[in-house]
Amino acid sequence: MLFGVNRNLMSEIDRFRTSFATYVGKLAFDDFAHVEYRCHRIRTDFGLMSRTFAYARVSTLCQTTDNQLHEIRSAGFDVQSRRVISETVSGSVAANQRAGFKRLVDRMESGDILVVTKMDRLGRNALDVRSTVELLAELGIKVHCLALGGVDLTSPTGRMTMSVINAVAEFERDLLIERTQAGLERAKAQGKILGRPARLSGEQKAAVLEKLGEGASVSKLSREYCVSRQTIIRVRRQHVDAHPLPESDDHSGRDERYCLHRDDPR
Repeated sequence: MLFGVNRNLMSEIDRFRTSFATYVGKLAFDDFAHVEYRCHRIRTDFGLMSRTFAYARVSTLCQTTDNQLHEIRSAGFDVQSRRVISETVSGSVAANQRAGFKRLVDRMESGDILVVTKMDRLGRNALDVRSTVELLAELGIKVHCLALGGVDLTSPTGRMTMSVINAVAEFERDLLIERTQAGLERAKAQGKILGRPARLSGEQKAAVLEKLGEGASVSKLSREYCVSRQTIIRVRRQHVDAHPLPESDDHSGRDERYCLHRDDPR
């Protein structure tokens, strides 16, 4: 029953997004009293073209920004190649901590235009996007988002649009976190083991400890069991934490306990 309610709620959110985007599209044209927006091109009444920059971001090296740049140019924005900033960085990184975005802001001046395909290109969450847009607005830079019909996010209409859309996005994220946590709690109650499976079984860990006690190196054991050196070191550290040596122990001899406790980087 709970999942049915969630599906209905998400459907209502999708319908709200569609109707709200249509409403905002009409307001956007009324808001640009002194700017003509034709085929997604910005031209002032004086016939002067502002410099237009494009910012594209992907999260992994196996992705490319080609689709984003194609979408921007297809919308009618004439962006020169030297004014395109593309970078590969996780969306969890704040915009002001991205090398490419900081370089972009340093190049832009008052009156310039920045174009992105989606709002999530500008920040890791709603608060980050808002602070980024406010920073650009203080510099006199217009920010146009194609996913919102090309509306200027620094305008009153754009700020209202961004607030509502971000609020919905945050709500969806909270719902996802809530469902994930509920699923984890249910799995724990059923006795399921969470997390990544151990690389070494209990018998293998015992064998590793025995060989470490005999003087075998970490590197040799990692090759023998086809695991990383860190895995072998972790097994030894767990054993040391569970069986600490008394302060009165004499470590001068090379006995098994001393070999396990000493910090061997090999």
